[in-house]
Amino acid sequence: MSENAPAGLSLGDTDNIDEMYLTFALANEEYGVGIAGVTEIVGMQRIMSVPDVPHYIKGVINLRGKVIPLMDVRLRFGMPERAYDERTVVIVMDVGDAPIGLIVDGVSEVLEIPPAQVDRHTQFGRSASRPVISGIGRIGDRVAVLLDTSVLVSDTDISVPNDLVAAE
Repeated sequence: MSENAPAGLSLGDTDNIDEMYLTFALANEEYGVGIAGVTEIVGMQRIMSVPDVPHYIKGVINLRGKVIPLMDVRLRFGMPERAYDERTVVIVMDVGDAPIGLIVDGVSEVLEIPPAQVDRHTQFGRSASRPVISGIGRIGDRVAVLLDTSVLVSDTDISVPNDLVAAE
């Protein structure tokens, strides 16, 4: 995690990183992504628009010399657009060897959710393709929709053209 991570978000002493999820808010719901793929959390920055991408790809940012495409997760899920504010953050992740930034309303906390507390019913998302929901995590009396980030960003039309990506 980065020094830019909000206070109180740390992995601490974890035994199994595969059971750790970074939870975040979208509208009034709680979602989670596996912490293993999260590289850092940063505040909103100037976004450079990129033509010919889906409406939920807001553009790219230059983060310490690395070009990161940004996906507004609200728009990806068909939710109404919302103005970015001081709580809006970008969760930078490595998904399939490529960085992506997920714009979310705000991060909540890192939670350990053991497999016994995750419902993985196959009826989530009745599309023919793989569902973006990997399960529903139960945390006390709360629930978090756990996302499969590889499916979330799997659309081939969201890749940034190679000439925009800075050489590493």
